[in-house]
Amino acid sequence: MAIPRPLGGVRIVITRPAGTAASLVRAVRGLGGKPLLMPGSSLRAPADVPAARAALQAALGGDVAIFTSPAAVRFARRLAPLRSRATVIAPGAGTHAALRRAGLADVQAPAREDSEGILGLDVLHHVRGRRIGIVGAAGGRGLLAEELARNGARVLHAHVYRRLPARLDRRHRDALLRGGAHQPLYVLLSSAEALANVLAALPEGARKALLGGTAIVSSARLADAGRLAGFARMLCSESARGADMLAMVVADVDPSSLRGKSRQHCSF
Repeated sequence: MAIPRPLGGVRIVITRPAGTAASLVRAVRGLGGKPLLMPGSSLRAPADVPAARAALQAALGGDVAIFTSPAAVRFARRLAPLRSRATVIAPGAGTHAALRRAGLADVQAPAREDSEGILGLDVLHHVRGRRIGIVGAAGGRGLLAEELARNGARVLHAHVYRRLPARLDRRHRDALLRGGAHQPLYVLLSSAEALANVLAALPEGARKALLGGTAIVSSARLADAGRLAGFARMLCSESARGADMLAMVVADVDPSSLRGKSRQHCSF
């Protein structure tokens, strides 16, 4: 029996950090699509390891410790054992699994895999005077930190890794310039920072080709970034999970795949 390949001939730009998109690449190929790796950042160890270790230990010693991504777990484990009496929170399934592999069995995760979902957890409804550790990289989860601080929490940042702009070369440019109307282009946006880095690294022709594709976004903030960048067309994914973003692409390419379900419309 033939395996359905609904994304045959479709190009999918993946902007996740270098080295973190292997499972998404496999999913795209499994659906018949052509993945174009266009990393928006490269992940590196912290410049000041002793300071990062001390910040991590302070975050783990608070009332709540929020790990922002699987990469945050991976880099944190290089600095110190992940032992904590705090309530540990993961934004989604990937980070949750990484924390369990690190030995933290009691981890909470929201149904909605973003900062808004984290803020909706019961444990964060009353945070005044509590110490909330956020483990990740500088510049990430800004909304989360701002809301927690506004509600009276003492936010403890542990920057356990750095995000630096990834190097894009001729291969990335050529991948965007090849193809045409017969090879539709979809861009999975992972963050506003990643989009800005990719656009800054591409020459004008490749930038135009990228912006001529359809952006897949999962939040109002990413939708705003996409509009500001110049995407003429955007679709809203149910979440930032790769499976949900690809499901939106499949539904757009082949509306019959919805099988009677209504297509989700963006509310932003």
